[in-house]
Amino acid sequence: MEEQKLNINQWAEEDRPREKLMRLGAEALTNAELLAILIGSGSTKESAVDLMKHILSDCQNNLNTLGKMSIRELCAYNGIGEAKAITVLAACELGKRRQLEKAQERQRIDSATAIYERMHPLMQDLSTEEAWILLMNQNYKLIKQVRISRGGISETAVDVRIIMKEALLANATVVALCHNHPSNNVRPSRDDDRLTERVKKACDLMRIYLLDHVIVTDGAYFSYHEQGRL
Repeated sequence: MEEQKLNINQWAEEDRPREKLMRLGAEALTNAELLAILIGSGSTKESAVDLMKHILSDCQNNLNTLGKMSIRELCAYNGIGEAKAITVLAACELGKRRQLEKAQERQRIDSATAIYERMHPLMQDLSTEEAWILLMNQNYKLIKQVRISRGGISETAVDVRIIMKEALLANATVVALCHNHPSNNVRPSRDDDRLTERVKKACDLMRIYLLDHVIVTDGAYFSYHEQGRL
């Protein structure tokens, strides 16, 4: 016998997140209530809100962790099928892209914090290492950002000549190097140190200012400049 799902429109009016949003605004809703609006219904055992509370609890109530779940992992919950799982992940991706667009509004990139806020939305869900350069003019206004390596960061994996070529073609006078640690260990490796030394020497030779080398993790960063290692 097919399970009967408890639809939101069957709830008491004061418990319906759609109506609550209309009365009080989206900011008044919890994350679980907002997600419940997206999935529409739960199961015979849980309402949509309770189901999303359950899933969020397993994610330590962290939306970033939720966004990293796979469709298969979400479908393991009673009441979540492929369509609902795809809807939830699409919402998480839109949130990430909105965060990135906010970062893009900040034109001046003159600190490790600004570099981190710019690059974290791009790097927070990566399962492999990527290296990027941010190219700026003398006023620290961003000209462009370029991915220069994917799948492993070391002094041999990153071609310093590409960094210099991109900087010269963009007429950049300031460069920042940035890469992620999927392990979430923010400490730099010896390879990171050697790469920083090589890029610094190349920038000095070309009279380009190396602003920083920032290592990005999901929630923290390491800055060679802030640590006095440039």
